[in-house]
Amino acid sequence: MAQRDQHRDTPKIIQWDKVIGDRTPPHNVDMEQALLACIILEGGGNSFPVCIQEKIKPECFYSGRHQLIYAAMQKLYQAGVSPINEVLLIDQLRKDEALEQAGGDAYLIELTNRIDTPVGLQHYVDRVRDAHLLREIIKASNEAIESVFTDQSDVAGLIDSVEQRIFKISENRISDSAKHLKESIDSAMALVQNMIQRRGEITGVTTGFIDLDKMTTGWHPTEMIVVAARPSMGKTSVALNMAEAAILPSGDRKPCPTLMFSLEMGADQLAMRLLCSRARANMTKLRDGFLPREKQKDLMQAAKELQGAPFYIDDSSGLNILELRAKARRIHNQLKHGLGLIIVDYLQLVAGTDPRVPREQQIAEISRGMKGMAKELNIPVIVLGQLNRESEREKRQPRLSDLRESGSIEQDADVVLLLSKPKENRENEDMEADVVPRDLIIAKQRNGPVGSITLHFIRNLTRFENYTPHSA
Repeated sequence: MAQRDQHRDTPKIIQWDKVIGDRTPPHNVDMEQALLACIILEGGGNSFPVCIQEKIKPECFYSGRHQLIYAAMQKLYQAGVSPINEVLLIDQLRKDEALEQAGGDAYLIELTNRIDTPVGLQHYVDRVRDAHLLREIIKASNEAIESVFTDQSDVAGLIDSVEQRIFKISENRISDSAKHLKESIDSAMALVQNMIQRRGEITGVTTGFIDLDKMTTGWHPTEMIVVAARPSMGKTSVALNMAEAAILPSGDRKPCPTLMFSLEMGADQLAMRLLCSRARANMTKLRDGFLPREKQKDLMQAAKELQGAPFYIDDSSGLNILELRAKARRIHNQLKHGLGLIIVDYLQLVAGTDPRVPREQQIAEISRGMKGMAKELNIPVIVLGQLNRESEREKRQPRLSDLRESGSIEQDADVVLLLSKPKENRENEDMEADVVPRDLIIAKQRNGPVGSITLHFIRNLTRFENYTPHSA
């Protein structure tokens, strides 16, 4: 009896007509038969790896008997049996006690007579997969409709759930592929030569700051980068400088599509700051109407550069993490090559999905959501945040424990940057100076060194620039 139960791991047949509803779901039995026949004719050595690469699973077939046959093929392939032929397939189905349900010997022989050659394999795979994706869309839509009628208390959560489900279906259209080592070695050697020639060119999205690029090699996919400081230290200015470096081409580097969520400042204000920073125009003089003619020309030139830049600003206030992720996901899917960077200004202004829970738990949820967004979209996410007052009270440089409201931010972040006044300038900074030094402390970096770099903050331009000794 134990031996008999050992083989009872055949997947349960999915009856798509009952799952989806009254109308006949999209399917093509002829294409399913042709695909199975291809595997039998070819023996599975080359055809089954193609199916795996294209994410074909038993549930991709509409016919229940085809689901059983493909599952048996899968077992044979995983066991290293080659070639997969009618005799071995019948034996496996008999072991699974599924031969009769699969149509018996006669149906398997009928399958092999459907086609003469496996040359059309890729076409059959595409047709079977596409029909399955259409059924999944219908299934997800029906489940969403049912959820709406049964639970209307969490609209934001429902919308996020539906969007994630559709996004997952979309991801299943993309096949996994492996490269031969030779291709990877060739690419690696090309990268090595490029690094030697350019002496350590960054591998991620540039930060805009030379010393920071050297320590981080840029921002990389799935990374959550936290930039934290006390109020009025220039968090937004740092973020805009990083965005400017990302969205504008430089040398061989192409523009990186960037989305910025600004929960504090309006899109027009951010655009004005970015414009004046790029043109190096004094915003105070601009407001007073005394901007020199040369600077007016610089503003026009900066406007031309920035108008064509792939930069998107969402200044909606009161967003919660589900709404924020949904918006990012939508824009990412709308762009031909997707987003390359997201900036959130700032974390503590993002609303929790449940206002009844303590704020620390809300921040923990938001922090996890930010990291989840970086992984889901496979891009770096820069999150601005606030520090508590402890460093000011104790008259010291900030540290990781000063991150405000939640230790989960420290846990979720891949990189944490803390912006502060230098130790020697903490008490006696010249408030009239146009250019003042700032320390950017790399307090945490999963894949690189920690340390501190010096930047210069140009107050009348609200702009940070690389530190140079002659300007100190």
